[in-house]
Amino acid sequence: MSKFWSPIVATLKPYVAGEQPRIQNLIKLNTNENPYGPSPKAIAAMQAAVADSLKLYPDPSALALRQSIARFHGVDVDEVFVGNGSDEVLAHAFVALLKHDKPLVYPDITYSFYPTYCRLFGIQAEEIALKDDFTIDLADYDRPCGAIILPNPNAPTGIGLPLAAIEALVAAHPDQPVVVDEAYIDFGGESAIPLTRKYDNLLVVHTLSKSRSLAGLRVGYAIGQRPLIDALERVKDSFNSYPLDRIAQAGAAAAIDDREWFDEMRGKVIDTRERVTGALRQRGFEVLPSQANFVFARHPAVSGEALARGLRERAVLVRHFAKPRISDFLRITIGTPEECDRLIAAVEEIV
Repeated sequence: MSKFWSPIVATLKPYVAGEQPRIQNLIKLNTNENPYGPSPKAIAAMQAAVADSLKLYPDPSALALRQSIARFHGVDVDEVFVGNGSDEVLAHAFVALLKHDKPLVYPDITYSFYPTYCRLFGIQAEEIALKDDFTIDLADYDRPCGAIILPNPNAPTGIGLPLAAIEALVAAHPDQPVVVDEAYIDFGGESAIPLTRKYDNLLVVHTLSKSRSLAGLRVGYAIGQRPLIDALERVKDSFNSYPLDRIAQAGAAAAIDDREWFDEMRGKVIDTRERVTGALRQRGFEVLPSQANFVFARHPAVSGEALARGLRERAVLVRHFAKPRISDFLRITIGTPEECDRLIAAVEEIV
């Protein structure tokens, strides 16, 4: 602590990112990164962007990237907003759309950046408890509120809501903005982006970190009707007019355009997820039904802390959350088949 801090700094509880250790022969299954590399076309586009043109500022509107995203999702380019990772896109949404006189509501077990942003931006919030089976009961959201945000699929549970349920939620709150965070939607869920044509209160947020293997590039985007996008742009241009550099814009556009690679790689992750789910259940684990690139699992005879420690001793890193209701669960990212074989072998030794 320093006497030079602003008053808010002492009250903050920053988001804690997944560990990025340097351990030899480590199987890293703790941060939901894609085990397969980016599209070769994306790599080639980024290599081509490393040129004398880097002396110039990038396109502040990222038009070429937004055009690729618009083509992929079948929306207008003016309905697309891009930012430096979906975390920055979400931060702008919290400021531009989610701060109102009535509270923002979201699940009590969810992406832990949500309460962090509420503290940072002074947003009143109300957490809605998940059901005993860790599903979201949308009837619990039928209450006075200023705005709603939820991930679909949820994190860290991996459980998804059907599109009809998302539409019912959005339709039931025509006077409140609803943000649906679809970081993991490509691994088995049905995106709500088509609903943005129908509902002017819906914003859908995506990332290129998961299904397109570009976590190191930091690119995210949001889709919604023009007034919502305009609000995000006004916040962005009051903060940083150039959030995406030339290399990121080129690589992200190429990754979006490479549909063949996208479908092949996410298919591999889905297949491995189902195999890992079955293997863990055969060994006595409870595994929540996942539509993400990870599984959320616990064993009745071994605590989550002990499992995480035992796996780490065997050079397998997973994510453990020491929080009420989920302290015995591990969030396990889906790696390659070979990495997951080592995970299962390590689990057998422990349990």
